Amino acid sequence: MYSTLSRRSFLTSSAVAAAVATVGSTASAFSRPAAKFDISIAEWSLHQALFGKKVDHLDFSKIAKEEFGISAVEYVNQFFKDKAQDKAYLAELNKRAGDLGVKQLLIMIDGEGQLGDANLKKRGEAVENHFKWVEAAKELGCHSIRVNAGSSGSYEDQMYRAADGLRALSEFGATHGLNVIVENHGGLSSNGAWLAGVMKQVDLKNCGTLPDFGNFKVSNDEEYDRYKGVTELMPFAKAVSAKSHDFDDKGNETHTDYFKMMKIVLDAGYSGFVGIEYEGKKLDEYAGVRATKALLERVQSELG
Repeated sequence: MYSTLSRRSFLTSSAVAAAVATVGSTASAFSRPAAKFDISIAEWSLHQALFGKKVDHLDFSKIAKEEFGISAVEYVNQFFKDKAQDKAYLAELNKRAGDLGVKQLLIMIDGEGQLGDANLKKRGEAVENHFKWVEAAKELGCHSIRVNAGSSGSYEDQMYRAADGLRALSEFGATHGLNVIVENHGGLSSNGAWLAGVMKQVDLKNCGTLPDFGNFKVSNDEEYDRYKGVTELMPFAKAVSAKSHDFDDKGNETHTDYFKMMKIVLDAGYSGFVGIEYEGKKLDEYAGVRATKALLERVQSELG
């Protein structure tokens, strides 16, 4: 069982230390050396179709490739929640993706407890609940699992508690060659300065961020500046989420200036995948993905 002795480092094993040193940096294993980016698709983009049983999770790689011309996918554990340890199911995912030449980049993990829980026992349970997803991601050839940094208490207490849980999980991830990356996803995790502070406290090469263009709502009455937040999170980024909702008649996203945002991303030296994550209501999900892809391609052309 995971436990903590103090606010100091969990990293006591030289074997773990060596493993941590070999895992990931800002540009993932799937990155290109030049200041360019590739386009992937987050499974959440089709969440309505998936929850409505109009789409099967096993077909996501095929949809990505054949419907959108995208060869890299980011899974969401909600759509195969009971399959993390199902070797046959994971093998089928591998086969379908491999047959199409689709890379499986990461799994986004939700519903496994708060890694920064104020209760130490629950925090430890949350850490261990994520172990099976680290192992599943390894089986699928992913470079990371995306987690949340949920906690409670004061600003400083939440920072310590989140860093505590993330460090323990990242140490486990390192032994599997996996990164543990945190998305700005509500609460203090949507405060860029706070999450950057958590990263500095964890201080492990395989623990990083997944900056999301749109998830900067800290609370009902507090919205964090998205451009400032992404700027603060990019030094730790191992993936990027291009959140989209609505588009104007010129194809620009109306909530986020993609040219300004992607310049921040590229100026940070990032050269990995940028994942489409459409959450809009005006366009259907397929049309929303296509509109987001077209906008990112325009950004590639003009900023590349």
